[in-house]
Parts: sequence; C-alpha cells; structure tokens
Amino acid sequence: MSHCHAKLVVTMTALYLHIPFCRTKCHYCSFSSRAGCSELYTPYIHALKKELTQVAGMGPHPPLQSLFIGGGTPSILPCSLLTGIVDHCREQFAMMPDIEISVETNPGTVDERYLQALYRAGVNRLSLGVQSFADPELKILGRSHTAEEAAGAFQAARNAGFTNVNLDLMCGLPGQTPLSWKKSLDLALSLQPEHLSVYQLSIEPGTQFADLLKNKKMELPEEEDILLMDRQTQRGCLAAGMQHYEISNYCLAGYECRHNVNYWLNEDYLACGVAAVSFRKGVREKRITDAREYIRRMDAGISVVEERECLSAEASFRETMIMGLRLIRGVCRETLVQRYGRDPVQYYGPVLDKLVHLGLVELTDTHLRLTGTGRPLANQVMAELV
Repeated sequence: MSHCHAKLVVTMTALYLHIPFCRTKCHYCSFSSRAGCSELYTPYIHALKKELTQVAGMGPHPPLQSLFIGGGTPSILPCSLLTGIVDHCREQFAMMPDIEISVETNPGTVDERYLQALYRAGVNRLSLGVQSFADPELKILGRSHTAEEAAGAFQAARNAGFTNVNLDLMCGLPGQTPLSWKKSLDLALSLQPEHLSVYQLSIEPGTQFADLLKNKKMELPEEEDILLMDRQTQRGCLAAGMQHYEISNYCLAGYECRHNVNYWLNEDYLACGVAAVSFRKGVREKRITDAREYIRRMDAGISVVEERECLSAEASFRETMIMGLRLIRGVCRETLVQRYGRDPVQYYGPVLDKLVHLGLVELTDTHLRLTGTGRPLANQVMAELV
C-alpha cells in the first residue's frame, strides 16, 4: 500500500479559484464552463467564499505567493463580485507582500472602469484571452469579440494601470496559415505585452471542433506549417526581447507567471471552486464539475471534493519530471535528489540513454531538459518517462 508522500516544507504556496461562467462557449473549449447562467453568479460566489473560509481553516498555510482566478471567464461577473472574492482571500489567508494576483479576462467583457476597479482591489496581473487577431479565425473559434476589441481591451488595461499583462494566442487553427499566424503574432507583439502564451490547438473530446473533425467538416493545418508557425513564434518573441521559459510561454525578463511556474515545479497549490484541483502534501483533490450542485453542497455543508488521490513518492517523482520538462531550463537534478532521493539518470537508465542518443533531451551537470529538437515532440518524450 502506498503512503502519502510528505515533501520538503515549502515557504510559500499558490491558490487557484475557478469561475465556471462564460458569455459563449467556444468551439474548442473542454474546460468546466457554461454560457449564460447569470442567476448563479451571486450564489456561486457566496459558495466559493464559504469554501475559501473552510480551506483557510484547515491551515496553517504558508503565505500565498500567488492567487490566480481562472475560468471560464472571471470577468463575466459583475465587478463587485470579483473584487469581493479578492478581498475575501485577503481576509482568510496570509499573503506575501509582493503577491502576484492574476485574473483571466476576455475582450468584450471588460472596459477601463472595470479594469480600474480590479487594479484598485490589488489585482496586478491580467491575462487577456485574445486567441487571434484575425476576425475570420475568431469567428471559427466561436469567440465573442473582434480583433479591434482585443487591442482596445489591452489599451484599457494599460490605462487602468496594469504593467503586467499576458496575451493568450492560439496557433494551428482551422484555416490558419503561417502568413495569417505571423500577422496575429506581430500584432500581439506590437502591443508590447510583458507575457505571451501561445497554445497549439488540441482537439478535445466532446467539443464542437471534435464533431466537425470527425465528420470531415474541418481541416487543420499540415504538421510542417505548424512547425513553421512555432519557428516564427520563437523568432518573433526573441526579436521582441522576450525569453522562451516554458514550452508555450514567453516573457520579458522577470515576468514569468509565478503561479504557473509553481505548478510546473509540481509544488503545493490550493484550489477552490467548481472542477478545481488542489495538490497538497502529496494529496490531489478534485472538486465536482456542476455549479448548481457545488452551490447546493456548500449550502448544505457537504464536501465538494469528488476525487482524492494520494500519490506515492515514486508517482510524484515521475510527475515532477514530466511537469518540469515543460520548463526550458528543465528539471533540476539536485532538487529531485533532495525531494525524492532519486536521480533521473539512475532511475530511468536505458530509457533516458535512448532519448539523449536521439537528441531529444540533454543532460547537464545540474539539469535534464528537452532539446530544441525534442520540444516539438514533447508529448512523445514525456510518454517515455511517465
């Protein structure tokens, strides 16, 4: 029988909150979110505050280094509900003086006044879900905003005082070409964001895109075009002074997303809300995915955790390897030895030798990391190590 694996004491931690509401459901989205349901906004936030109070009471917790409010579209909520959640977190948890507080927003759901209120509430990092600066592509994705509104939302964020803004973009979209991708990328970089997340479209089961692909009503770009888009991204970001620090993420020096780095390092994180997953002291807990049921259970004092997994030290070691390989710097070998008493070279043996020989990973004195050749094949490499 495996025992829960207690890790080295961490001095800080991260908190994720999930807001499961959207204006419209995008055609590619498999996240736990629903369009409409505005009658649930207030009861949901009330229930979320209850869960936060519960989780805080299970402490002691180290001070929070990051708070990330994601979704869905958190900015679909009336501003007072969203700022109320930030205030409630501040009441319940100790926070580092330089805490990173991120909120995901979508163009078309925010204006300058709304963003000013977020900024006043202490939100200091904004993640703007743009996805594309080409209107035909936005339409295909089912986005509810235009390219012009996206640029306007970015400007509104600057006017409201935000000096740390991320733009989300997607490549490999139906009908997208390396030329249209480069236009989107150039437009995004011309705004001079501090951070850029570039995700390749993946078709998830149960989404509208999955049906279209299955019925041959949609075509995706060829593999060689996607590799070209990837090279364009790297060249463009480098020219804009951004560093590539994680497979899908670029930033100006010092603007890494602290919350996500904590996640890629497989450190502890707390989570509250529908479908949110927490990981603490080797235990992973997943919450139920239905907002109405979540509200009902919180009101009735019933647990909202539907799955609880206790990871063995070995499973946690492998997971830390896989997550850490997403970082461009790779996984620190010494940290793995300190944390788990295992070195990846001994643990993986011939499997690792093969990957090194194929030029997909490289081993330095301190780190194990994907090579430039290995990065586009990251999923296959990680499947070998899991």
